Formats: sequence, structure tokens, C-alpha cells
Amino acid sequence: MSSRFAPRPTRTSVRGGETAVPVGVPRQTTAHLNRTWRPPHPLDLGLTLGPLRRGPADPTFRTTPDGSVWRVSRTPQGPGTLRVALRAGTVEAEAWGPGAAWFLDQLPVLLGELDDPEPFEPRHRLVAATARRRPGLRLTRTSLVLESLIPSILEQKVTTDEAYRAWRLLVRTFGEPAPGPTPAQARMHVMPEPRTWSLIPSWEWHKAGVDNKRAATILRAVARASRLEEAAVMEPLKAQARLELIPGIGPWTSAETVQRSNGAPDAVTTGDLHLPGIIGYALADNRDADDAEMLRLLTPYEGQRHRASRLILLSGRTPPRRHPRMPRGNIAPL
Repeated sequence: MSSRFAPRPTRTSVRGGETAVPVGVPRQTTAHLNRTWRPPHPLDLGLTLGPLRRGPADPTFRTTPDGSVWRVSRTPQGPGTLRVALRAGTVEAEAWGPGAAWFLDQLPVLLGELDDPEPFEPRHRLVAATARRRPGLRLTRTSLVLESLIPSILEQKVTTDEAYRAWRLLVRTFGEPAPGPTPAQARMHVMPEPRTWSLIPSWEWHKAGVDNKRAATILRAVARASRLEEAAVMEPLKAQARLELIPGIGPWTSAETVQRSNGAPDAVTTGDLHLPGIIGYALADNRDADDAEMLRLLTPYEGQRHRASRLILLSGRTPPRRHPRMPRGNIAPL
């Protein structure tokens, strides 16, 4: 279908990981390192990498008209920039910076090589239909904890727009320009290193709209950065338990983190304002479902509840609004 007539992603489907990746002419660049990889399964770059994007202006994530996805990370070997594109079933990747080799070594894992959807068995017509329409969905695994944990902390108890703004301002102000020939005008930046996070003045948190509670949680997390990064190779439940040892990190934040860092197929998000109602409405026509009801409805997908939730979010079936959206706050002018 022509992109001109393709349905636009909604807020719910974007949360499910839907990211539009343009199909265009390959971009010619000279890379520091490059790699090709042919995945043994269907792969949709937008669906797989989409959950890593924190808003349309995320300084660590971009898509470009040539069909590429650009990603910037602070890897164990240092800052790195990755450009990845899918051409005729083959992944073409280029990387720059000290973290380039690490990025390319981790490429198959990032694109779902370790994800096994075989145990997943749709038990609802809606879920089955969405799974058929989205065969390229794979659960990413970044093997990096802080880059998913910090934006998840920023998203606690605020609107996504507020959280995206805070992440964008803090990364651009205190991060460093991404290595390599990143897209023109993209202003891509590498997330600050733990020590830099710890030195951000209180007024800068305030200017970014981050209250003292979330800022303090981030400061506690970066003080234990090395221990938290070890969670990337742990079983998801043990990884969540380690993250939740930090005051201010609860089940919602830990689940949102390990879904990305560990590729956890069963890490269902609880404590969310909207997710129980979306899943309740999709599976049982119950828009007033709470966490307990959501978990009951997802019981048939035990072991794959996060995958089931993603497919439900991507289905497009959401309850009609009956209240205004959560008001957007901004503490910066105070």
C-alpha cells in the first residue's frame, strides 16, 4: 500500500512500538565499520526498534527518508552511532565511534535474534489477527540498562509529552554530539555518562520540568550504574528485582526497562494509567479494568504477556475517550 494512504500511527500503536520507517533510495556513506546480516525470520525494523524511541524528536533515535534507522548509545566501549537499514531481506549496518564494534557485534541481538515467538499462541481473535498482520515484530534487546531506565523514570506520573521534553532537553544539554555523519539537522546526542548525570544542577532539572522525586531517583540509579548494568545479562525477574532495590523504582519502571534492555517477553507493565483499560476493552469490552483484571485476562499468555500486550496496542482497538487527556504540567516557570 502506498504510504500516502497508509493509516497513521496512533498514540496507542506508537506505544506498541509502531514506528514508520520510510522506504527510499539507499544512502551512500563511508562508515568506520560495517556489517550485513540476513535474519532467519521476518523483520520489521520500525516495530522492533520503535520502543527505543522516546518521542518524535528523541536526540538518540531517528528514521530517515532512505529507509534507515539511526541509533545513538553509550556502549560499554564508549559512545557509538548505528545506522541500520533493511534491503531485500538483508540488514545493512554501519557504525561510528568508540562503540562501533560493540554495536555491530550486538546487531542480531538488537534485532531480535534471541527472541523466540514460537511459544506464543494467540487465544483471542484480535490478537491472532494482529499477529498475522505484524509478522516482523521481534522484541529488541539492547543489553544496556541505564539508557532505558532513565527515560522510564522521567515518564513516572507525568504525560509522555512532558517526559519526552525532559529527556530531549537533558540529553542535548549534558550529552555529547553523536560520532559519525548523523542525519543533517537531526542534532543527535549521546546520553550523558553516569557522572555527568550526577553533576546536573538542581535548577537544570527544574528547567527540564523534572521534579525532585524523579531527579533523586535518577541520581540514586547512576550512583549504582555498574551494578544496574549487570542486570542486562540476568533473567528478567531477577533483573527487575535488582532495579527495584533502588528507592523510587517500582514494578512499572522496572518492567518498562527490562522489556527493552533484556528483551523480556513476559514483563507486563503494571501500575499504568491507561494499559489496563486498553487491554480490558480489547479482550473483554471492559474499559474499566484494573491491574488485577488485566493480569487475569493475560493469564492465557503466561510467559508471553508483554508480547501479547504489544500486539493488543498495535491492533488499534482502544476505548473511546470520555475524559479530557491528562493535563500537561510544566514546573519550569515556577
